[in-house]
Amino acid sequence: MGFMSVDEQLRILMRGVVDVVSEEELRQKLERSAKTGRPLRVKLGIDPTGKDLTLGHTVPLRKLRDFVECGHTGVLIIGDYTAMVGDPTGRNEARPQLTHEQTTENAQRYLEQAARVLDVSRLEIRRNSEWLAPMTFADVTRLAAQSTVARMLEREDFKKRYEEGRPIYIHEFFYPLMQGTDSVAVQADVELGGTDQKFNLLTGRDLQRNAGQEPQVCLMTPIVEGLDGTEKMSKSLGNYIGLDHSPDEMFGRTMSIPDKLILTYFTYFTDVPQEEIDRIKAAMDAGENPMNFKKQLGRAIITTYGGTEEEARRAEERWVAQFSRGEVPDDIPDVVVRTADLPIQAARLLASTGLAPSVSEARRLIEQGGFTVDGEKITDPRAELTLTSGQVLKAGKRKYGRVVLG
Repeated sequence: MGFMSVDEQLRILMRGVVDVVSEEELRQKLERSAKTGRPLRVKLGIDPTGKDLTLGHTVPLRKLRDFVECGHTGVLIIGDYTAMVGDPTGRNEARPQLTHEQTTENAQRYLEQAARVLDVSRLEIRRNSEWLAPMTFADVTRLAAQSTVARMLEREDFKKRYEEGRPIYIHEFFYPLMQGTDSVAVQADVELGGTDQKFNLLTGRDLQRNAGQEPQVCLMTPIVEGLDGTEKMSKSLGNYIGLDHSPDEMFGRTMSIPDKLILTYFTYFTDVPQEEIDRIKAAMDAGENPMNFKKQLGRAIITTYGGTEEEARRAEERWVAQFSRGEVPDDIPDVVVRTADLPIQAARLLASTGLAPSVSEARRLIEQGGFTVDGEKITDPRAELTLTSGQVLKAGKRKYGRVVLG
């Protein structure tokens, strides 16, 4: 197949990229690809350490889609072996090691959700157990000999843990070497990752040189803040939008972001054209109400990840009815509270009914004023509540439950 011009490819491929090693090498690879007709091999590795993807995970996936649509070969590596080690990037302690069964189950979920971002049938999908599992101890020793402890301690997270006296386990040093081995195994021309992956991506370049291969270009996308506008989007922090969230949940969570993230989310999480994003920026700069664009963003996120225009419209209508006009939704789910448990502490109530993921999260929510019973705010997590059937519980901005005594 023919390729679009190198300049046009670069315009598409560099959109939203915040670091690259190096752009000149990428141009050279694209020019050679155009001359020879050989597509670039563009690698993205994902470790199935959990079951669900957030919008944060979609940023490099969307960049992989850009390469595929420019005519190149997307190589999606399921890190079933690296996941059993756990990427130490940005961690203050070692990750728990997963079993092969856990990573296999998680990988299937990842692929199902990745299909909402790009056509996985057009990808070359590999598992790094293909080349890592057969390695002998002698192979591992030779791999370890390609780096030094001093080099590993250049990583900020390792350096910080070393200086603070926190343990760094030997197997964690193997992670960047394993990821780099992936690049050698698939002969990657380009590797994608977040800016927090730079050390690992550069390690791949080193290992490719040692293997006699041309080093890959490292293309890095940003780590986008979650709904709080400060921390990285993360399920553990609760500041995320998930690909498996309902349209109502997607819209509601979008409406909670600070205004400063509107343009960022349009750029990295939606298919809205750059020209429209530029128009939105100009309108916001001119003083137009950001709420209008936040609603547009909520609809765009829903339709980008598999929802219909009708679902997006209905989600907006329900949100406006519930929050702009203060109406209680009609379809509140029942939550069963055992009569024998009454009176029940507020924090335990939220956790036991599923309105909060844990007792500790329930305490935090209550202390921040995010829990009401029939509209009355409860601020003491230890408050003893005696409930009656039909009372409406509200946790946070969007979770409701109607009490049913059982």
